Amino acid sequence: MTDTQNSYDAIIIGAGIIGTSVAYELCRKGYKTLSIDKLPAAGYGSTAGSCAIIRTYYSTLEGSAIAYDGINYWRNWREHLEAPTGEELAVYKNTGCVVLKTDHNKNMSHVTGLMDQLGVPYEDWSAETLKSRFPIVDTHEFYPPRRHDDPQFGTSSGRTVNGAIFFPDGGYVSDPQFSARNVQAAVERHGGAFKFNAAVQSIRQASGRVVGVTLADGTDIDAPIVVNVAGPHSAKINDMAGLTGTMKIDTRALRHEVAHVPAPAGFDYENEGFIFSDSDIACYSRPEIGNHILIGSEDPECDPQEWVDPDAYELGFTDQWTAQVSRMAQRFEGLGIPNQAKGLVSMYDVTKDWGPIYDRSDLDGFYLAIGSSGNQFKNGPTAGKMMATLIAACENGHDHDADPVSFTLEHLGTPVSLGFASRNREINQNSSFSVIG
Repeated sequence: MTDTQNSYDAIIIGAGIIGTSVAYELCRKGYKTLSIDKLPAAGYGSTAGSCAIIRTYYSTLEGSAIAYDGINYWRNWREHLEAPTGEELAVYKNTGCVVLKTDHNKNMSHVTGLMDQLGVPYEDWSAETLKSRFPIVDTHEFYPPRRHDDPQFGTSSGRTVNGAIFFPDGGYVSDPQFSARNVQAAVERHGGAFKFNAAVQSIRQASGRVVGVTLADGTDIDAPIVVNVAGPHSAKINDMAGLTGTMKIDTRALRHEVAHVPAPAGFDYENEGFIFSDSDIACYSRPEIGNHILIGSEDPECDPQEWVDPDAYELGFTDQWTAQVSRMAQRFEGLGIPNQAKGLVSMYDVTKDWGPIYDRSDLDGFYLAIGSSGNQFKNGPTAGKMMATLIAACENGHDHDADPVSFTLEHLGTPVSLGFASRNREINQNSSFSVIG
């Protein structure tokens, strides 16, 4: 006899920004959902560790189209969530994004070509314009990126950088964890349920199809649909489902550090700064409340990649913190390097080409929204819609592997083949192979 209290149409494993968005869109399609997370609240894991940068440029046409379309959800967050007047919501701040042009990124020619195809606005700045618009920037070229203990650290080629591309549409969300809690509230308004502090122990199957999950406390929960949105734990969940080795593209957990430092004295970075991506020194930054700056690495060869067990990794800062702050101090005149490291240590869920997997799996009823790699926070709302469309199509008999489902972007009206995010795609050789995507 079925226990209807432990029976759902769909179980979503993971309650970050993408997991809650998947639940939201499935609820809106009439599915009875249960979101399960081993942590105590929505957005408590890698979503909380995100810099929550919203930008429109990626290395693929599909990725750029999705990002450009998706910025509209962040601009109209209350409308997207159908949130009542007076409900407190996370805030999106549009600062614009500046990306340095370098020989390394081919002066952004590939990306601007994609922007031209999509009609995404941008401005091509000279080094002089960059300096006038962003006066704390030192326009010297320092390539290649080096660590602070390299004898040649801080050495300039003597040339200036090639300029920058400015994207007026872009910014950040003030509180990424809170944004996931906003989506949780929207899910609950549509009848969806959440179960926190609950670890999945096994994925139950019968006759080649998923039938539910078993929790660490022994509780069985039934559902004909299970969605893996477990972030850095995604590979462990796939292993529970017997899917290890069944995909061309797999995922691993990568430890990363983000520094939180005061802005240079005399410059209001919080209100006058931009999202800043600098492949010359391989760092990115964004404004932070209190006139601070968040600084992350763009994963150059000089920064070692630390692949970790997501349940056992070093939570303290290392000299990586000093390395990326020191590199950014080359670029931002007057940026100090505090004696005490502040910021966060978290994980990325990374695929081989740093692009996401939004797909079905070889186990019927088991779906994948994984490999978000630190660059998919901005696409959370659209990812939820894409996954709901994909799941509904597959559950109605569509062979997504043979004929990829097409998803029409709500604001652009552009169809996108979801085959771009296949688990069995070829590696995207145009990728930055970094957090940039």
